[in-house]
Amino acid sequence: MKNKTFWIVLGIVAVFGIWAFSGYNGMVDKQEMATTALSNVQTQYQRRADMMPQLAKIVKAYAKHEKETFEAVTKARNAATQIHLDASNLTPEKMKEYEMAQNQVAQAFSRLIAVAEAYPELKASENFKALQVQEEGTENRISEARKKYNEAVQDYNQTVRHFPNSLLAGMFGFDKMAKFEAAAGAEKAPELDI
Repeated sequence: MKNKTFWIVLGIVAVFGIWAFSGYNGMVDKQEMATTALSNVQTQYQRRADMMPQLAKIVKAYAKHEKETFEAVTKARNAATQIHLDASNLTPEKMKEYEMAQNQVAQAFSRLIAVAEAYPELKASENFKALQVQEEGTENRISEARKKYNEAVQDYNQTVRHFPNSLLAGMFGFDKMAKFEAAAGAEKAPELDI
């Protein structure tokens, strides 16, 4: 009788161990996929930030009196590059702060493009045209990277919230991750003061 009980307990422990091992590794894999997707978003934001000085320099050569716009572009870019996200600080508040900074960059970029539209000789510049095409492509890449990140986070969040994985998630500190959300007022077209 003791021998039979021992094998039953051992079988239960083995099943629990296999489940815990598999569940933990599955959550790690999904968390890594989500953080990699976040890194891809940040790469696209960095691409945009790296392009801004070139574009501003070209526009500045034509529109010397648009000092406020250039200062806003520089300020927004600097503020956005100071905020860093990683798996250890991926809170909804930090995501909101990061998104606000990136939205300011996008608005400054839009104002810069709007200023450029007022100068026909600038619009004819091959350098400007090339950078404008790159900027449009970058915005599309940002949108796609954010979409993929949100999908990876959804998959991860579902995994850590489903029972019985939620038990393991709580024991091992797998918290729900924040998604990128649209900025407040994003449903309205921006007003450009130029």
